[in-house]
Amino acid sequence: MTACLLPASTTLASVPIRFVEPGEDGSLEGLGDTECAYLEATGFKPTAGRIALLPDESGKLSRVLFGLGPSGATDRNGLLPGKLADLLPAGTYRFENDPDDGALAVLSFALGRYRFDAYKAGRADGQGKDGGDDVRLIVPDWIDAEDVERIAAGISLARDLINTPSNDMGPAELEAAARQLAERHGAAVAVTEGDDLLEAGFPMIHAVGRASHRAPRLIDITWGDPSALKLTLVGKGVCFDTGGLDIKPAAGMLMMKKDMGGAACVLGLASMVMAAKLPVRLRVLVPAVENAVGGNAFRPGDILRSRKGVTVEIGNTDAEGRLVLADALALADEEHPDLLIDMATLTGAARVALGPDLAAFFSRDEALAVEISRQSHAVQDPVWQLPLWQPYEKMLESKAADINNAGSGPFAGAITAGLFLARFVEKSTSWAHFDAYCWNRSSAPGRPEGGEAQAIRALYALIRNRYAA
Repeated sequence: MTACLLPASTTLASVPIRFVEPGEDGSLEGLGDTECAYLEATGFKPTAGRIALLPDESGKLSRVLFGLGPSGATDRNGLLPGKLADLLPAGTYRFENDPDDGALAVLSFALGRYRFDAYKAGRADGQGKDGGDDVRLIVPDWIDAEDVERIAAGISLARDLINTPSNDMGPAELEAAARQLAERHGAAVAVTEGDDLLEAGFPMIHAVGRASHRAPRLIDITWGDPSALKLTLVGKGVCFDTGGLDIKPAAGMLMMKKDMGGAACVLGLASMVMAAKLPVRLRVLVPAVENAVGGNAFRPGDILRSRKGVTVEIGNTDAEGRLVLADALALADEEHPDLLIDMATLTGAARVALGPDLAAFFSRDEALAVEISRQSHAVQDPVWQLPLWQPYEKMLESKAADINNAGSGPFAGAITAGLFLARFVEKSTSWAHFDAYCWNRSSAPGRPEGGEAQAIRALYALIRNRYAA
C-alpha cells in the first residue's frame, strides 16, 4: 500500500480527523473542555480548508477539525481533504466521520503526499516518492482500499514520467518504463525502432523522430484475454519538442519535457486497468520520439505518406504530435477496437479555450461523450467536450496533398487538430481524443505543482463501469 496509507486493520494509535461545516450543531459534540476552550480562543470557523489542531489537557494533539465549508459552495470539493497532507504534523490519523466522498478524500490525501524528489540531495534511486510515511492515514473499512491504491499508483506513475527531465526520459527510457509496467502485470511488449519503422509502415513516426540521435520507436503493449472486448489506448510520447525547424522560442521549450504527458497518462490508466484485472483485451500504443533540429529533420512543405496512405503536407513542424498519433491511430483502427482513446498534450488552443485544469475531449460517439462527462462529474476529474465541427475541415486543405497538418489560420486550433486525427480513425466508431495540459501550474488539494495525470480517473471509472464483470 502507498506509504502514507495504512489498512483498516492497523492497531496503531491514531488521531481522529473530524470533518465539520457551518451550522452543524453536533460538530463539537464529545469535545473536552480544553479542546472547546482552544476553539473559542482561536476563533476557529469551519470554512473550506481550514484546520484546527486540538490539544488535550497535557498539550498533546488529541483531534483535528477540518472545515468543508457550506454545502454546495464552489470551494467545497471532494479533493479538499488532500490539503490535509501538507497541514498535519507527523503522525497517524483516521477519519472520525465520513466527508462528502470518503474514497475520494482518501485518494486526495494520498495524491497530496506525492513528491518528486529524485534529484534532491541524498536521493539516488531515480524515483519520485509519495512524501514518505511521516504523515499516515488509516483507510476506513468502508472504503475499497485496493481501488484507491491502484488509482493512486497509476497517477503517481504518470506524474513521475512527466516530471522526469528529458535528459533522463527519452524514447528509450519511456520504452523501459513501459516494459517495466508490462512485466509487472504479465503483458507482452513489441517495439519497432529507428529505420524499422519505415519497413513496418510508420513513416510519420519515423519522420518526426529521425533528426534526433535518440531513435524513434513505437511501443506496443498487449494484455488480457485475446477474445475479450478490445480496449486500445494511444498516447503521444514526444519526449521533448523543440518545434523542429519551425523552432519554438526559448520560453516555449521550458516545459517541453511534459510533451509526453499523453503517453504517461495512458500508461497510468493501463496500470489501473491491469491492476483491477478488468475483463478486456488491452492494447497500449505509444509513439515515442524526440522532435529535434538537424540536417535530416523533416521540413515545412514536405509531404509525408502516412500508414493509412493519406498524404500529409507539413504546414508546421511544430504540429508534430498529430503526425505520430496518426500513424498509431491508423494501426489501432485496423483491428476495430470496441473502445479507442487517445491522449495528448496536443494544442495550446485547448488551453486558451479551457485553461490548464480542464482537459478537452472530442468524440463522434455522442453516447460515449455523455458517459465520459457523467463519469468526470462523478469522480470530480474535470473534462469538457469540444466539437469536431466538420465545416472547419476546409482549414486543413492542401493543394499538394490530401491534408495539411496545420490549420490555415489562427482559429479553432484544438478542433482542427481533432479533425486531423479523425481522418485516421474510420473503423472504430467509439473513439475519443483528449487534449490535456498534464501540468499543475501551482499546488492545489491533492494536486501538487508539477506533472499531472488529467482525465484518467474519469476514464478508469468509465472503463470499469463498461467492462467490470
